Amino acid sequence: MPRKTNKDKKSDKRGNREARTPRPKPKCDFTIDALDYKNTNLLRTFVTDQGRILPRKYTGLPAPYQRRMTAAIKRARQMLLMK
Repeated sequence: MPRKTNKDKKSDKRGNREARTPRPKPKCDFTIDALDYKNTNLLRTFVTDQGRILPRKYTGLPAPYQRRMTAAIKRARQMLLMK
């Protein structure tokens, strides 16, 4: 016999808390061709002040875009266009 569940209550394992609002995702308003190591203005938007590359969780980019963006940032660092 299946368990009875209460769908009226919105609670999780940690007690009664309100549901979190989802993180806003930035829209990808550029093409994959714009992800180039020479386009440092665009690449700086995906890097923190300390120089760390932001993960996909925060950028909201699709996986192929994130991989190209990471490679472009690393290449720009090697060419001394970015720190």
